[in-house]
Amino acid sequence: MRQLTSLDAQFLALESSNQTGHVAGLAILDPSSKESGELTFEDICRLMEERLPLLPPLRWRLVEVPFGLDYPYWLDDPDFDLDFHVRELALPPGATKDKLAEQVARIVSRPLDRARPLWELYLIHGLEDGQKALLTKIHHSVIDGLSGAEIMGVLFDLAPEGRELPEAQANGVDRRPTELEMLTRGLMGLPRYPLRVLRSLPRALPNLDEAPVFSTLPGAGLVAKVTDRLTRPISNRETGVLAHTSYKAPKTRFNGRISPHRRFVFGQLDLDEVKAVKNKRRCTVNDVVVAICAGAVRSWLLEHDDLPADPLVVQVPVSVRTDEQMGTYGNRIMLMSAPFFTNEPNAVRRLEKTHRALAAMKEHHRALPAELLQDTNHFIPPAVFARAARATFAISTSGAGRPTWNLVVSNVPGPQFPLYCAGARLVAHYPVSVITDGMGLNITVMSYDGHMDFGIVADRDQMPDLWSLLDRLHDSLEELT
Repeated sequence: MRQLTSLDAQFLALESSNQTGHVAGLAILDPSSKESGELTFEDICRLMEERLPLLPPLRWRLVEVPFGLDYPYWLDDPDFDLDFHVRELALPPGATKDKLAEQVARIVSRPLDRARPLWELYLIHGLEDGQKALLTKIHHSVIDGLSGAEIMGVLFDLAPEGRELPEAQANGVDRRPTELEMLTRGLMGLPRYPLRVLRSLPRALPNLDEAPVFSTLPGAGLVAKVTDRLTRPISNRETGVLAHTSYKAPKTRFNGRISPHRRFVFGQLDLDEVKAVKNKRRCTVNDVVVAICAGAVRSWLLEHDDLPADPLVVQVPVSVRTDEQMGTYGNRIMLMSAPFFTNEPNAVRRLEKTHRALAAMKEHHRALPAELLQDTNHFIPPAVFARAARATFAISTSGAGRPTWNLVVSNVPGPQFPLYCAGARLVAHYPVSVITDGMGLNITVMSYDGHMDFGIVADRDQMPDLWSLLDRLHDSLEELT
């Protein structure tokens, strides 16, 4: 058994009747690369049986500590049933990509069963040109972006014929603990809580306004500034770094309380076009991605008469996973903030402002402790952790509150060569990520084999015309090219 970190537990705590904590990926596969020309459900089952020994997290089941006395544990499920997790379905004849997106939205709207390991996989038939879709759905408490890429690296191959697999480490099956044993673990963990708080204080207090759970609370910024000033003489932080740059997020129609229903859309941009803009304007690919997303969201807000005068605030997830932590799964991330210049009408100036803002964000990120999110979470006793997380969302969606962020934009670099799954060539891989109360729009993009695959998730009621955002992304890139 292994215990979840406070950051892993946070993704469990955010779940409620209207929001879920899992992420997903929609892989489009072309079976014509197989000798048989077919990709069947049996092929996928064989693949999972073969690769499962190399993917320990897919056998982990959640075990709660009674009364929430401590963070939960992962147990290697003694009753693991692969047939429960691997499923297939078919779209109706003549189905378009809209129907596929609707089906994906329905599947990701449903929470995962916590009595089982927290993942599902769907083989979806009925796509155009004989293609198949493979939808993977796994809880964020198990993986972050980099550890998700590690799982993808196990399931996908460099050639249709597959590869020789490394020998899996022998893992014994855990015995299911009794309620009394888990209660004992929780009671033994109680003395560790104040020790965790004390260890976290020096790193967490000067950066309290950077933590999602505390940033919306009155006085968090003042506490951070005062502590920072008192500790600066004895810290190694450089004075040239912009510390405690607080961006105030204005409210838009996708920053209220979300419903349980999702809208998902997906599409592609040409990576060479993005790189051409990057080279011409002397910036980064990520700068261009964030800037064209700002242009697309600006266009949507203008059409809906909802464009704030100030820039929005975008959440940018940043990995802090070290080389030594590769293969450990779980979450090693920082959630950074940057202005999102929807208030700038000129596309070139919007890109220039984005370049400067993201450069400042990177500088700020280097000054922050890598374990900041875990350190600040240690201030909250595990028994009230879920309630505190939900209270934070309630504040951000109340009439007097402001959201911490307006939306998420995440750019994940992927391999620039073809991959294969059970012999079928991977045509595209569209991310399907998380939205929450107060932050009802998520744009995640993964680059793969010469193109950028966009997966956009929003609340169905807040943004019913989400497909139009893809056209606006193309228009926004054209403005720069």
